Amino acid sequence: MRVNRRELLYGAALACMGSAVPGLSGAQGEHSALRIDAARLRRRLEDLSVYGRPAGGTFADGVSRVAYSDADVGGRNYAMNAMREAGLKPRIDPAGNIFGARAGRDASLPRILFGSHIDSVPNGGNFDGDVGSMSAIEVMQTFEEHHVTAKHPLEMVIWSNEENLVGSALAAGGLDERVLSRVFNAIRVEDGLRRIGGDPTTLAEARIPPHSFCCYLELHIEQGGTLDKAKIPIGVVEGIVGIDEYEAEIHGFANHAGTTPMSERRNALLGAAKLIQAVQDVVTGEPGRQVGTVGQLQVFPNAHNVVPGLVKLSIELRDLSAEKIARLGEEIQRRAQEIARETKTDVRIKTVDHDPPATADPEIQAKIEQAAASLGLQTMRLPSGAGHDAQWVARLVPMGMIFVPSIAGISHSPKELTSWQDCAGGANVLLQTVLSLDRRHG
Repeated sequence: MRVNRRELLYGAALACMGSAVPGLSGAQGEHSALRIDAARLRRRLEDLSVYGRPAGGTFADGVSRVAYSDADVGGRNYAMNAMREAGLKPRIDPAGNIFGARAGRDASLPRILFGSHIDSVPNGGNFDGDVGSMSAIEVMQTFEEHHVTAKHPLEMVIWSNEENLVGSALAAGGLDERVLSRVFNAIRVEDGLRRIGGDPTTLAEARIPPHSFCCYLELHIEQGGTLDKAKIPIGVVEGIVGIDEYEAEIHGFANHAGTTPMSERRNALLGAAKLIQAVQDVVTGEPGRQVGTVGQLQVFPNAHNVVPGLVKLSIELRDLSAEKIARLGEEIQRRAQEIARETKTDVRIKTVDHDPPATADPEIQAKIEQAAASLGLQTMRLPSGAGHDAQWVARLVPMGMIFVPSIAGISHSPKELTSWQDCAGGANVLLQTVLSLDRRHG
């Protein structure tokens, strides 16, 4: 069965991105002058921001549109009305994902899928996910208004509960019915899905058949500062980093802080401090964009007059190379045992989660670059250090992501900001990339 599935994926990809049509390359051709309505895109982003805005606040005050909340329901309704204005008929799958399709000239071809999300973190910004979702609607509306019919059927999507990667994971078969009992934002997933029009009783039907789409595109803000620092308007994502998460426990011996000599202490917090430094040293000890973070720390008994007897901490490693982060993890384990001997403690590290990297398709990356060049926009290749729905969809079909700059690298904050010019530029690159991929059928 595994061989058949891979053959289906390969065949679908060839159908979408096979031999070039003579006389057409990149984003050139019949619709190379086509552009989105930048003013309408801005208006929709501003209008969407009302749903979850603080009472009495403005666009600049950010948004709390967490999944399954009243604000999420209102924002989704707004988005579906915008989709109808674009000539689409919104469809909600059992996982709460919103789809809108546009017929192609050849209904037998696999669809080109693109989209993003509109849910936010608490006290988040108005660009994370929103730019990609409203741009997907704008691309569809531009095609409608200019009577453009692609060869492939086109479909856009607004994924549900992206901040916890629920909707896309369900669509990709990465989660099952057990997720229904999980609680996000004080709402059980089962109840949340019902609130947004999903159907928890038919969750398996949300799974996307791998051969039904030929590729996936996602426009998103970078959420980091690389593009903004370089003053480059378009990022071509090389892939979404893998994430290895560990839990560490340092076991020492709790004893009186005034009567225990320094030479006889088994100080768990001292061991933890050295382990934190070891993570820093290991991760920065070789060139590359890998990152390592110790973000949680618990000290027991956490009293000012007691030598700490137990410390628990988290370790997270991220990089595009699964081999590299595994190797870094092994080196941290080795250093941990040295620290245990040095501090007379017992250091235990266990793996709690492993999310493999999702590599962007090389041909789609090239198409994004060609589309940007046709628009006079400079590009830079870079990894995504944050997780996205694209990492799940990449398990089904070839994937590509377009980044636009986040000013000062700020995201998940009310101060999150992308210029309107860059929003429009990203939407136009999305549009021209869709057209270019559509032409790749021979």
